[in-house]
Amino acid sequence: MAVSWLLLLGGSLVPSFLICWSSVWIVRRWAIRWDLVDRPNARKVHVEPTPMGGGFAIWLGVIGPLAFGQIVLMLASADGKSGGLVDRLLPSFVLDHLAGLRHQAPALWVLLGAATILMIVGLIDDWRGLGWKVRLAVQFAVAAICVVWQGWRLTAFIDVPWITWLLSVLWIVGLINSFNMLDNMDGLSAGVAAIAATMLAAVLLMSPDPRTHQPQLFVAGFLLVIVGSLLGFLLHNRPPAKIFMGDAGSYFVGFCIAVATLLATFTEYQGTRPHAVLAPLCVLAVPLYDMMTVLWIRLREGRSPFQADKSHFSHRLVELGLTKGQAVLTIYLTTATCGLGALLLHRVDLVGAAVIGLMIVCILGLIAILESTGRRNNRD
Repeated sequence: MAVSWLLLLGGSLVPSFLICWSSVWIVRRWAIRWDLVDRPNARKVHVEPTPMGGGFAIWLGVIGPLAFGQIVLMLASADGKSGGLVDRLLPSFVLDHLAGLRHQAPALWVLLGAATILMIVGLIDDWRGLGWKVRLAVQFAVAAICVVWQGWRLTAFIDVPWITWLLSVLWIVGLINSFNMLDNMDGLSAGVAAIAATMLAAVLLMSPDPRTHQPQLFVAGFLLVIVGSLLGFLLHNRPPAKIFMGDAGSYFVGFCIAVATLLATFTEYQGTRPHAVLAPLCVLAVPLYDMMTVLWIRLREGRSPFQADKSHFSHRLVELGLTKGQAVLTIYLTTATCGLGALLLHRVDLVGAAVIGLMIVCILGLIAILESTGRRNNRD
């Protein structure tokens, strides 16, 4: 069993890490040549022109291993027992899941195709700039197609399909933009995404599917591939960042994580712990908190919610007196703390779930009080 877990972790993390880490070197040169560079201005915290296009490297880190896996899957025999060369090379852990992988492969490539469209839109926005109406229209269109055509919907226990569809589309678009908004300091968005994806993968591996009573290896493995790619990118994006992920990266990562939460099963309708369905909210509380508070600040001040500024979670922590590195680390720790609550939801009763929810609310509430005090003192 230990060997199987090592194969899952190593096979998911290592290839994507290496591909992304190595491809960033090439992308950086390409970005400079094509003038895909983020230049400092009043609303940004970096002081040197920095190449963008890191999202393309993250995309390569995810697509590369999965494409190789798809080729191996096509070359393997139907049952993995014919004794062919590929069958002999594959470990028994993989052979045992060949049927399931074949069943899930079409959905995987629909997901990656939709994510690729968003990555390309983000890359164009990084390079030439796109209006917010165009970007939102594409996001809503891609999300709606996936929800309606593929049937990827939130487990909301609402027996009204159009409401579930609407909530699912809003969830996807919201997470895309939450990770996009969080991308405002070196290592911030990619690091939070890596922590969140790791936590979600841990939840799926620790809490078996209520229907099959087996760990949810497919979605967990997909999330771990994303984690590996993000870690490879973070080696270049840590302060001082040598490259930014840009909208291409935040759109791609936000969409993949959002859809992964829809594909996963956290509880069943007649289950004893329906509150486990709130696990994604716990894990993704910080990106959503940042997005909601930024929108609230902009609207309260009479500005457009789409007008970029320095009112984000990380900026507000810097206003309290933290360095940029301390602000990023604080957000990492807050994300991990909220995510740890998700690991317990399937193990506790309703009272325990309420305690976990209150704990997360208290953590974010405490931060909100400190932030508002810092901003008020700065204004005074």
